[in-house]
Amino acid sequence: MTNPIPVWTEEVLVKAFESDFAGRWKPASFFRWMTAAASHHAHNLGYGYNEMLASGMIWVLARLKIYFYRFPNIGERVTIQTWPKGIQRKLFFMRDFNILDSSGGKYAAATSAWVLIDPQNRRMLLPQALPGNLPENVGRVALEEIPEKINPPENLPEKFALQARYSMIDIVGHVNNGHYIEWISDCFLPEEYQGRRMAWLQVNYSNEIRPMERVSVRAGELNGDPMCSIVHGVNLTTSATAFEAALGWEKEA
Repeated sequence: MTNPIPVWTEEVLVKAFESDFAGRWKPASFFRWMTAAASHHAHNLGYGYNEMLASGMIWVLARLKIYFYRFPNIGERVTIQTWPKGIQRKLFFMRDFNILDSSGGKYAAATSAWVLIDPQNRRMLLPQALPGNLPENVGRVALEEIPEKINPPENLPEKFALQARYSMIDIVGHVNNGHYIEWISDCFLPEEYQGRRMAWLQVNYSNEIRPMERVSVRAGELNGDPMCSIVHGVNLTTSATAFEAALGWEKEA
């Protein structure tokens, strides 16, 4: 059996197909590799997908907030550190991330909230259902804050609508969380990324999107601030909120 590691570290090479027109790692690439690292760490701790499924539960990402300090470019190496950080609000298993360059400088820092779900009835389970305990890593923090609720206004204009099809669906049977970040990013035209970059992003996954369901993605300014945006994903098939997101922009020289 592999020895459990309290803080997981893995290295990633930034590839062209994961980068944007400026050669920078896309926000969705951050999310995909962070969730991959979290999955690898969970497996190391004895709470991987198959082990959890055998216990009648799975991990589901509920919320994630990330601050981007710099974006790595194609060909650069990125180190991802991740660790569990205890339980918050008697519901969320917290997990933090540092995304570092080869010298230890920060590209980004993030915190996330995960919940236990029964894969049969899709209902949430309380943390006490988890057999055993995760490392708490007391005092080790990437971000102090807890991702809060996001309340988008009702009159946001629709940017586009889509249908959940084959390439979006993961092993759990719903749209993978990385696609949500692509949709959020696609709310803004390529020219809107010129001269500015995403400074922070929070996404709250409210209700899963199942195969063939249709989604309306809406976006606008947050509280009238052109440097802050809010995004609302509405499941047109079920009339439920699929996700909410808020993000900030930073001007580039």
